[in-house]
Amino acid sequence: MPERLKTILLFGQPGVGKGTQGTIIGSVPGFVHLATGDMFRGLDRESELGQEFLKYSTQGLLVPDELTCRFWQQYVQGLIDTNKYKPDSDLLLLDGIPRSVEQARILKDHIEVLRVIHLVCKDSDSLVTRMKKRAEQQNRPDDADEEVIRRRIQVYQDETRPVLDHYDASKIVEIDAIGLPGDILQNILNAIMPAAKGAIRNPFGN
Repeated sequence: MPERLKTILLFGQPGVGKGTQGTIIGSVPGFVHLATGDMFRGLDRESELGQEFLKYSTQGLLVPDELTCRFWQQYVQGLIDTNKYKPDSDLLLLDGIPRSVEQARILKDHIEVLRVIHLVCKDSDSLVTRMKKRAEQQNRPDDADEEVIRRRIQVYQDETRPVLDHYDASKIVEIDAIGLPGDILQNILNAIMPAAKGAIRNPFGN
């Protein structure tokens, strides 16, 4: 895999809308959205790796760091090999990784983080409601149980939130995750486009 992929991190508690915003931005030429949760959920659940993922996700726990990073690297290489992601002209939008300080350390030699978009929601009950609704709409068993959801939120506070301290504070932009999706999207784009302009090659050549 090429060294130091130019990257934007979408960061925040489960249910803040990282996937929704990442999917929209990922549809724009020059951006490639990679959601680690979707990557794992796309596994064959009968496979050894699929069973390993379910063992953790159904309890609201994080998949072990080494396993997550190894699978991530394989997945990104697959995107490169199939021309779905071109590191020399695309900006990688990561959603769901790194989820621990150890993952950030492992990935340090593989990604160059240009911006960290920290989506913030102070009302955990709103997040629980969002995730339960998402579970019904998308058939996601890991989001259906309120106890599991609240454990995931606590795991975020204990293990993932400290990742922010790993990055230069000048690269971190906090954005309110509550509001109209269009307004939130505009705020994210305002934060990332200055960095993106130097990293993305114009697909129209001008």
